[in-house]
Amino acid sequence: MSLRSRIKEDPYYRFKSRFEIDVAADLGVQIDVNQASVDDWLRLPGISIHQARQLVTLSKAGVAFYSISDLAAALNMPMSRLQWLASVLSFQYYDRATALPSVKLDRATIDELVQIPEITPELATEIVTHRDRDGKFTDLVNFQQRLGLSGETIGKLMHYLQF
Repeated sequence: MSLRSRIKEDPYYRFKSRFEIDVAADLGVQIDVNQASVDDWLRLPGISIHQARQLVTLSKAGVAFYSISDLAAALNMPMSRLQWLASVLSFQYYDRATALPSVKLDRATIDELVQIPEITPELATEIVTHRDRDGKFTDLVNFQQRLGLSGETIGKLMHYLQF
């Protein structure tokens, strides 16, 4: 499988170099910094688990990031260490009234699931059935594999789901 295919198919592919970041940007991969999960941040080279958790905690507390310099300040690091990641980072603004809805898959009802774009009543029923029969979903990859969802569908759903 080529690098381009791996990056396109795997929503959790961890980039290892500037070259891979450039390929991802070329493919249109974007990480919305104000909605990013720990796993999203860990895709980026040079971001530690501690830093990823810190950024997610700040976002959930209502801190909005508007630029690379905001990220650098939050991480207490020089902007030059993050600048080369800019091509895959998206700085979107969300006010509280229009924030993306998200659900915890281990507790969500069918009614809550169908509020998420891309989740049909049939898919919501399948999610609940799999969860009740086989146990909770541990992460996005486990969710994708158990339901046989495409990478494209997972890419559309990943910002709405909590594990």
